[in-house]
Amino acid sequence: MYDRLLLPTDVSPGVDRAIGHAIDAATRYDAELHVLYVVDADAYSSYPGDEYVHELEGLESALERAGEDALEAIADEADDAGVETVTAVRHGVPHEEILEYADDEDVGLTVLGSKRRSDEYRRLLGSVAQRVATLAERPVTIVKTPVEE
Repeated sequence: MYDRLLLPTDVSPGVDRAIGHAIDAATRYDAELHVLYVVDADAYSSYPGDEYVHELEGLESALERAGEDALEAIADEADDAGVETVTAVRHGVPHEEILEYADDEDVGLTVLGSKRRSDEYRRLLGSVAQRVATLAERPVTIVKTPVEE
């Protein structure tokens, strides 16, 4: 049914359950699993920098390294399950980059992790998962992970 699945990660506990779900789905469909990390441009463009940190070791670089580490860990877990993976790091607005990647790579199903939070929290801030699910033209599965508030 699906040849390619997409698992975006943001290195948060909210994606933990989605990892297993995506690997299981890729195994069932004999699909290639694409794992994407988006370095949130808003996170580092608003950061004024630190005069004691060399620019190459700044926030953007740290976020990218954290993402690469997460991608490697997920790819290793998928490899252990016999699932072929493709990893990618992009920079930009997370939901926009996820949707663009899904289109660029002709992804059949996107599996998103989401932290289960209170309704008040959601009404105020929304979520990347919510934006992707609302704007996507392709199937999206959201796997919720409860978190303590």
